Amino acid sequence: MHRTTRPARSGLPLPAPSALPRVLARLVALLVLVGTVVVSLLTGVSAASAHGFSSVVYADVSGKETGVVQARLGLEYDLMLVSVATSEHDDRLYRQGQAAWDDGDHPGMVRAAEAHHDSISKYLFDRFSVTSGGKECTGTLQDSLRVDVQDEVPYAEVVADFACPAPGRTDPGHVVESRLFPDSETFVKDTKTIVTYDVDAKQGTATLDASQPTFSTEQSAGQRFWEFFTLGAEHLLTGIDHILFLIALIAGSRRLREVVYTASAFTIAHSITFILAALGVVSPPSIVVEPLIALSIAAVAGWYIWRLATRRSRADELVLTDHGRFALDRSGWSRLAVVFAFGLIHGLGFAGALGIHEAFSWQLLVSLLIFNVGIEAVQLAIIVIVFPPLSLLRRKAHRASLWVTGVVTAGVFVMGMIWFVQRLVEG
Repeated sequence: MHRTTRPARSGLPLPAPSALPRVLARLVALLVLVGTVVVSLLTGVSAASAHGFSSVVYADVSGKETGVVQARLGLEYDLMLVSVATSEHDDRLYRQGQAAWDDGDHPGMVRAAEAHHDSISKYLFDRFSVTSGGKECTGTLQDSLRVDVQDEVPYAEVVADFACPAPGRTDPGHVVESRLFPDSETFVKDTKTIVTYDVDAKQGTATLDASQPTFSTEQSAGQRFWEFFTLGAEHLLTGIDHILFLIALIAGSRRLREVVYTASAFTIAHSITFILAALGVVSPPSIVVEPLIALSIAAVAGWYIWRLATRRSRADELVLTDHGRFALDRSGWSRLAVVFAFGLIHGLGFAGALGIHEAFSWQLLVSLLIFNVGIEAVQLAIIVIVFPPLSLLRRKAHRASLWVTGVVTAGVFVMGMIWFVQRLVEG
C-alpha cells in the first residue's frame, strides 16, 4: 500500500486562486532567474578556471640547525617568470623560461631559472622573510632548483636558508612573512601561502594571504584553527559553482528531512575524497574534476526540472510505503545516491583548491579537516537562510513555490551546462 503526502491543506473548500498571485509568482521567479544568471555570468570566468586568477604557494619551513631556518618554496613556474621578469626588469629570464614552459621542457625550465638566480633571489627575499627575536634573518637562495607538476601546473621548488640571530630570552619563536604575488602586473588577484613548519620544537600549519601575511611559531592552537576555518568558509562563499549546487539541492528537496539527508550525504562524500586527496591516495587531474563538478550542478538541477515537467503540481509529493526507511521514497533514495556520487567529485575540487599533494599530506591533514569544517558551516548557514522561506512559500502558495523553484533550478541548470562546456573547451 502506498500513501501520498501533499502540502497541508485546510479541510474547507478553497476559493479559486486569483490571477494576481500567479502573476506575482511568475514575476518573482523571473527576477530570481535573471539575478541567478547575471551573478553566474559575472563570476563564470573565475569559476571556469582558477588558474591565472589565484595561486597557491607552498612553504615548508624547518629548523635545520641552531640559528638556521630552511624554507622550501613551491611557486607556479609561469607566474614566477612574469613576476620576476617584470619586477627585476629581466626580459631574458621570461623569454628563455617561457619558451621552455611552452614546450613542456622541464630541464630547459630549470636551466633558464638557474641562469637568472640573482633576479629570482632578489625578488623572493623582498617578499618572503623570516625574523627571530624581532630581528630579520639573512636569506641565501641555493643555486639549484627543480620543477615538478602539481594539479596539472608546473611548479618551481626553490630552497632558501635563513641565518638567524640568537633570540633573547624574552623573544622566543620565529615569524614568517609572505607577500608573494600578486604584483603590479596583476597576473593573479590573490595568493594563498600554505605553510607547514617544524621550528622551535613546534609543528603545525598556517595559511597566509594579503589580509594576514605573517604568522608566528608561537601562535596558539585556536589561531591555527581559525585560519583554516575561515579559509574553508571563504572558499565556499567565493565558489559560485558550489553555492549553485547547494541551491539546486535545496530547491529540489521536498521536505526538511531531504535537505538534511542530501546535505549529509554531500558532506560525507566530499569529506571522503578530500581526506583521500590529502593522504595522496587519489589525485585525479583538474581537467577531469572541474568539468564533472559543472556537470553535477546541471544534473542535480535537471533532476528537479524533469520532475516538474513530468509530475507538474505533484512534483513535490512523497510516495511512501509502510516499510519505507527514513521517510524517503524511491525518488528520494535515487537522488541521495546521485548527490553522494557528485559529492565525491566536489571533494576533489575542494582539495584542488588548496593544491593538495602527497608531500604535505600528513602534516596538513588536521588543518584540512578544519578547512572542511569551515565549508560545512557556510553550507549549513545557506540551508538555514534559504530553506525556511521556501518551505513557508510551499505551504502558503504551493503553485507559486513551484514556479520559483522551477525557474531557479532552470537558471542553475543553464549555468552548469555553460561551465561544463567552458571547462571542456579550456581543458
